Amino acid sequence: MSSFANVDLFDWFDNIDIYLFDQILKGRFLKGTKLLDAGCGHGRNLVYFLRAGHEVFGVDRSPAAIEEVQALAKKHSPGLSLDNFRVEDIEKMSFKDAASDVVISSAVLHFSSDIKHFNSMVSEMWRVLRPGGMFFSRLASSIGIEDRIRPAGKGRYKVPDGSTRFLVDEVFLREVSKQLGGRFLEPIKTVNVEGQRCMTTWCLRKD
Repeated sequence: MSSFANVDLFDWFDNIDIYLFDQILKGRFLKGTKLLDAGCGHGRNLVYFLRAGHEVFGVDRSPAAIEEVQALAKKHSPGLSLDNFRVEDIEKMSFKDAASDVVISSAVLHFSSDIKHFNSMVSEMWRVLRPGGMFFSRLASSIGIEDRIRPAGKGRYKVPDGSTRFLVDEVFLREVSKQLGGRFLEPIKTVNVEGQRCMTTWCLRKD
């Protein structure tokens, strides 16, 4: 704990996803790791990786979001190419096969329009992940609130918090993982937020 005595943790980690932070604490990210954030938004999960010297990449369909992430890269990792951050759809990324050691996608997949869209995004993230690499996703699920959601069509559901999301369950995630040929690095973990929504952590190694 003494090593953090004079460290501003928010300055180092920003508003990082707590379950991604857990992966950092478990030592999943070796120095120089090539990490892609698919659906990076404004970069809330990237500050630590930029500051720690990892080779960071990001895609988002929002030009404004990518501009913000490029600004973060200039501030925290000035030697990094700004071309690493691209305005692209996740299902049509321009990166080469097996380009990344880690692919993260936090609070993105539940915006899928249907199962075909979900599968196309997951397949593309898997394509750019190298064998032996780690896939980490946090996404909305029906786990624990099955009796409180209402179908909205095409795998999407009305959730008690008022939103409409593409929802997965444990059976679905295990089937997709099997089809990908992925191995679970962590058990499937779900947080139930006062019965209003559930967020699930899905973490695989690409064998």
